[in-house]
Amino acid sequence: MKLLCSVFTFIIIFHCQKATSQHVKNTTSHISPIDTIIENKMSQSGIVGLGAAIIIDKKLVWMKGYGYADKDNKVPFTPNTIMNIASISKTFTGVCLLKAVEDKKLSLDEDINTYLPFKVINPFFPDEKITLRNLATHTSSIMDRESVYDSTYHYGGDSPEPLGEFLKSYFDPTGKRYTKDNFLNKKPGSYREYSNIAAGLAGYIVEIVTGKKLNEYSRQYIFKPLKMDNTGWFLSEVKLENHSRLYDKQGDTLKTIPLYGCTTYPDGGVRTSVSELSRFFIALLSDGEYKGKRILKKESVEEMQRYQFTDSNKPENINPSKLNSGIFWATKQSGTKIGHSGTDPGVKTEMLSDLSKKVAVILFTNTTLTEKDMLTYYYAIYNELCKYGIQLKDAKSSATP
Repeated sequence: MKLLCSVFTFIIIFHCQKATSQHVKNTTSHISPIDTIIENKMSQSGIVGLGAAIIIDKKLVWMKGYGYADKDNKVPFTPNTIMNIASISKTFTGVCLLKAVEDKKLSLDEDINTYLPFKVINPFFPDEKITLRNLATHTSSIMDRESVYDSTYHYGGDSPEPLGEFLKSYFDPTGKRYTKDNFLNKKPGSYREYSNIAAGLAGYIVEIVTGKKLNEYSRQYIFKPLKMDNTGWFLSEVKLENHSRLYDKQGDTLKTIPLYGCTTYPDGGVRTSVSELSRFFIALLSDGEYKGKRILKKESVEEMQRYQFTDSNKPENINPSKLNSGIFWATKQSGTKIGHSGTDPGVKTEMLSDLSKKVAVILFTNTTLTEKDMLTYYYAIYNELCKYGIQLKDAKSSATP
C-alpha cells in the first residue's frame, strides 16, 4: 500500500511539474479531471476564455489556459494572455503606497491634505482628517457616486482625462462633479464603504509625493524587478495583439465589449497575465521577495497584510472575523481567504490564498455573466481549483521523506 501511495504521489507531482511548463504554451493534449470540470462549466456558463494558476508553498506548480482570448479568430486563452485585472490592481497601488512610506515620502496616518494641491474634506465632518490608511481600508467616508464613476470608463482606448483633474472636480467644492453626496454622513474611520475613487486618490498622492506617474513608479519598483515585461497600466503600454477581447454573456446573447481605460486607473487599471501576476502574488506571500528580488521590506508587507480592524477598533458595520482589511488587501469568503478580487465589464478575477499561505489560486475570466451564472459556474471553477491545489499540496507532502 505504501508503495502504491508513493507511485501515485510521484505521478501527481510529475503531472504538476509537466503542467507548469507545457500548459504555459497550451501545447499539452493531456486531459485531467480538473480540465474536464473547468471545460464543462465554461460550456454550461458561456465563459469564453479563462486562465488559472495554483501556487503551493509560495511556488508556482500549475497553470493553464482554456477557451479563447478571441473567439472569432480562434485565438486561445493562455497563461500569457494579457487582460485588465480590475480591482486586484489595488494591491499594486498598495505596494507603491508602502514603498513611498519606506522612502519616508509620506505617512499612512497623516491628513491627506498635507500632500494634495486641493482640499478633500467631508462636509458633514469638516474638522475630521482623512488619512491614507482610511483610503486604503475603505473607511475614508468617500463615496463612489455611481453616475460619475461609470463615466470614468473610456471605451476604445485609454482615458484622455488626467487623474488629477478628475479628482479635483470631484472633491473641490467649485468642481463640476462636486456634491455633498460624494461623502457619507459618517465620520472618517467609523464606517466601511468600498470606494474606487478613494483608491484613485491614494494612487494620485503617490504620484505627487514621488514625482512619478504610478505606471512609471510601478515599473521601476515592481514590474522590472519581477520581470513583468508584458504588464502595464494602460492599453498604450501593452501589446494589444496579446490582449484578450472582453465579452458579456447575458442569457443566450454574447456581446463583445470594446477595450477600455479608466480615469481613476489606480483602482483597477493594471493589465497583466496569469503568468506574470503569479510572480507578484508569490512576492506578497513571501514577505516581499521573489527569486532574490525584493519589492518591499518584510515589515512593509506585514503592515500591508495586517488586519487593521479589531473588536475594539473597527468600523461600526464590520465584523472583523468575517471581513477585515489590510492596506488594499482584504479577507474574503467569510475570512477564510486573503488577497484581492476584481470585477469590471468583461472581467472577473481572483488572486486569493488560504490564511496559512500554503495554497493560492489566480483565476482570470474574460466574460461577464449574469449574477446567477457567476455564483453557479465561476465560483464553482474557483472552488475546484482550490480543491485541486489542496490535492497537489497533499501529494507533495506525502512525497517528502
